Order: sequence, then C-alpha cells, then structure tokens
Amino acid sequence: MKNEITYRVWGRNALFTDPVTKIGGEKSSLQIPTPQSIKGITESIYWKPSIVWIVDEIRIMKPIRMEGKGIRPVGYSGNDLARYTYLRDVEYQVRVHFEFNRNRPELQQDWNENKHYFIALRSLKAGGRRDIFLGTRECQAYVEPVEFGSGPGAYDKMDMDFGLQYHSIGYPDEIGEDQMTVRFWYPRMQDGKIRCCRPEECPKEHRIRKAYRKTFSPEVNFSFAQEVV
Repeated sequence: MKNEITYRVWGRNALFTDPVTKIGGEKSSLQIPTPQSIKGITESIYWKPSIVWIVDEIRIMKPIRMEGKGIRPVGYSGNDLARYTYLRDVEYQVRVHFEFNRNRPELQQDWNENKHYFIALRSLKAGGRRDIFLGTRECQAYVEPVEFGSGPGAYDKMDMDFGLQYHSIGYPDEIGEDQMTVRFWYPRMQDGKIRCCRPEECPKEHRIRKAYRKTFSPEVNFSFAQEVV
C-alpha cells in the first residue's frame, strides 16, 4: 500500500508547549516535538476528512538548544509581559503514513489510496497546502521531501528517555465517540530516532469533554471529484 511519505521540516524556532507551564502564561517548550504537532504539520501539507495521518518516526537532526525571549502577549488589560522558552534552530526528519478514516463510512467513495498518495507527494514538493509552523503560529517552518535516515543527525549514537509527555488529542471523528480525549506516552530516543506509538496504544488517556464531529455532506461541503494525481 502506497500510503507513506517522508519529509524534512526545519525552522528558526519551535515551541511545543508543555501544558504544565501554560497555566501561568509563560510558555516553555518540550525538548522534542509531540506526535500531535507533527500530525498538524502533515495535515498542513495535505489533509482530507476521509484519511487520518499516523506519525511513525521522528529523527532529531540538530542539537536540542533552548532560547528565552521576552514576549508581550495581548491580555485583557493591554499588553502583558512574559518570557517564553523556545527551541532554537531545529530540524527533524519525519516518516508518516495515512489510513482511511473508518469512522466516516459516508466518505467511503473517497477511500482512494492512489489519489491521496500522489496528491500528498505533490503537495509536499510544493511546500505544503497551508502555512507550516512548529508548535505555535510565530514559529514559521518549511518542509521538503527527504529520504528518512539520510545524512548525519545530532544524536545518531545516543539514547535518551524524556519521561511522561503529551502525545496527542483524540477527536470525535477519529475515535468514533462523542468525546475529546488527551493522550500521554513515554517517548524514548534510540540512535537519534523516536519511534512513535499509535494513538490507541498510548499508556495513559484522559477524557476532556463532550464533543461532536463535524458533518460532511457530499456536494455541500465535501466533493468526491477526482483530483488530478
């Protein structure tokens, strides 16, 4: 099945927000990207509601460096003062694949592996269909195709554990329930590569709130037209 793409993503800064540091208004980045952030980047390259992107591997290409910046976020009483801690000069190699969204049987007519694969490749070569950013909007990034594992990485001969971290969010149209859930996992880097577990395999999960999936109606807000591949 041709459903896998690999790419390089890089940028000047990244902010994969640690939820623990978000409450006080002064954000601090995690050391590595979350599978949810990589999934978001991939969806910015190409996405349709009939498919779901699964993150397989992330390779750390440059040393993990942190950088503090004084930020003036807009608050309710005007501009506030805060200090954000970003990752500096980041680059990752990513391997992802798509699967058909079985929780949307009404879109079964769009389960065309060949079409989605070649459109995703073309969108990747063009730099994505939407803006690419690393964690937050101010961290602009860029993508291009690459062979996963090519070139030297910063941690090719190093193993590292990162403890319990946020993995991803489970949305109603992907989990088949009227719930929104948050997932956690224990990422481990081996030889510079982080092999991501599937969303349903995360060891910890917490239900956030009730939520309902968006309805897609053929020829109303969804088209089965055969895009050029």
